Amino acid sequence: MIQSVPAATLLGVDGHAVQVEVHVGRGLPSFTVVGLPDTSCREARDRVRAAVVSSERTWPDQRVTVNLAPTNLRKVGPGLDVAIAVGVLVASRQLPAARVAGRAFLGELGLDGTVRPVAGVLPLLDVLSGLDVVVPAGNLAEARLLRPDARGVASLADLRRALMTGSGWAEVDVSPSPDCSPRSGPDLREVRGHTVAITALEVAAAGAHHLLMTGPPGAGKTMLAERLPGLLPDLDDTAALEVARVHSAAGELRAGAGLDRRPPLRAPHHTATLAALVGGGTSRLRPGELSLASGGVLFLDELGEFPAGHLDALRQPLESGLIRVARAAASVTLPARVLLVGATNPCPCGVGRWGNCRCSPAQLARYRRRLSGPLLDRFDLQVEVDPPDPAAALTTAPTGVTTSQLRERVGVARAIAARRGVRANRELTGELLEVHAPLSPEGRALLRSRLEEGSLTMRGAQRVRAVARTLADLDGDEGPVEVEQLAGALVLRRSDRPVEAPAW
Repeated sequence: MIQSVPAATLLGVDGHAVQVEVHVGRGLPSFTVVGLPDTSCREARDRVRAAVVSSERTWPDQRVTVNLAPTNLRKVGPGLDVAIAVGVLVASRQLPAARVAGRAFLGELGLDGTVRPVAGVLPLLDVLSGLDVVVPAGNLAEARLLRPDARGVASLADLRRALMTGSGWAEVDVSPSPDCSPRSGPDLREVRGHTVAITALEVAAAGAHHLLMTGPPGAGKTMLAERLPGLLPDLDDTAALEVARVHSAAGELRAGAGLDRRPPLRAPHHTATLAALVGGGTSRLRPGELSLASGGVLFLDELGEFPAGHLDALRQPLESGLIRVARAAASVTLPARVLLVGATNPCPCGVGRWGNCRCSPAQLARYRRRLSGPLLDRFDLQVEVDPPDPAAALTTAPTGVTTSQLRERVGVARAIAARRGVRANRELTGELLEVHAPLSPEGRALLRSRLEEGSLTMRGAQRVRAVARTLADLDGDEGPVEVEQLAGALVLRRSDRPVEAPAW
């Protein structure tokens, strides 16, 4: 007898529909899995056999062949175990075919018959529309973010009982638990000084402009970066679901947390591998830190300690908002719409111009080579963070500027950008800049002079123009971009080369 059971497999952050075809017929007792399974998927034959026997069912003393269609698609992970087990039970006439018609099954099986959670339930559900879906009980809260009608089971025995009687499905409280509720991050009111850096944070949040902070150790770069996500507005339904899908595919979605509306913050260590940073690394091409930060902030602390190749791999995704990971077996497209924040010391010893630098010219050259010109050109904002004055650090009051106050201003600027048809001003390029950020004659002359002297590339000039548009939006000025706003954008782009507005 042949039985076909719908299921799905995961590649990157996308699900792919799979038909699990099970044939039980005459021949020497054996169990074969074909259809391009990876190692963990091929090992299902041992897990499924043990789970069926442990669930007090009879394993057929016949030839069992499992085909995973389509056969040109790589099947990865243990998520097809339950579908294979159901197919075997139906094909061996231990479960009526009518009981599984119109249903899809996801889950890994333990040797004792328990149904264990799998990664990527949300993207897997995307390709199983029109079917009643059965998922592991541990994935039920996650599945109901997308499919309120999803069913959950804790074991293969419970699954058979539920299919036969219609009762015994797992229940779960899908209301967010207190432990998983969104927590407020650190507040800007705790910051002392750093007026220029706080302005840069506000502009970065309002226009989604990439930010690079340079300064000696202890100056406050990490403290400032950790407060940036608090300035970002909440995610809308589409963006929040996209973030949840990526975290689900990586197996990092918090159970019972509900749909998180706050933008994510990822801060990988500088020893992270290239695959961990951009994605890939396994047969299912797992999303990396770049994709896990999509919709939020990717903070690279000690930027100068990252390998140069890792940093240059970010250049294309920062422009396109996507990263295409290609391997011999498969290729996937992963989201990479991040706000990049980098923090670096001026030199290996960390002192730079703020003290007695002990670095040799060779050390300085080697350190600076890690940050290539094209990568630096993608940072719209480049500010220096001076260390606090020791005498004033204990006596100066905090700035008084709170995260909630700046978030309101950022929200107004983002709303203005949305009326232009973009999420943030950094997406203004080419013709959109001409329409929404027209230059005054003096401003055009200022940018032309910077291009002619070589201090700006054409990309850099566009980014300066977009930052100036953001500065104007924060001031409530929706008119043409004036020279003062361009001068401010140039100052924020490289504070060690201040630009004065020319007196025309």
